[in-house]
Amino acid sequence: MSRSASLPDWQVATAFARIIVGILFVMAGWWKVFELTPVAHAEQFFIGWFGDSWIPEPLLWALGLSIPFIELAAGVLLLLGWRLRETLAALAGLLIVTTYGHALKEALFNIDGHTFTRSVLIVFVLISPIGADRWTLDRWLERRRAHNE
Repeated sequence: MSRSASLPDWQVATAFARIIVGILFVMAGWWKVFELTPVAHAEQFFIGWFGDSWIPEPLLWALGLSIPFIELAAGVLLLLGWRLRETLAALAGLLIVTTYGHALKEALFNIDGHTFTRSVLIVFVLISPIGADRWTLDRWLERRRAHNE
């Protein structure tokens, strides 16, 4: 069985990882924004869990209310492949914040769940060569700009 020279495996792998992590963040954000609600998310997962920690309550509210929207928006941006590096960097920062929060409550928390999977996918797409994924809005806009020059 021969491999196609026009579509290397790394291009497919990068697109696959980007789409999977995009779906994960869209669905998490969708649930938190439209089903749970951002206020309930903040009350349950931030004020309820960290209200007795060193973290000031206004910061808990800000994080609890904003994270659902960040997840939803970043997931959509990943699916579109627009501003890919910036979006992945923002999500990496979000995962750092949530990892710290989980570790603050339970120093040896099980990272094997959502955090590890998402982190691996984000790192994979981040270390992929720029332009590796052919099926992004970034790539389309780049080709369009080059064509117009």
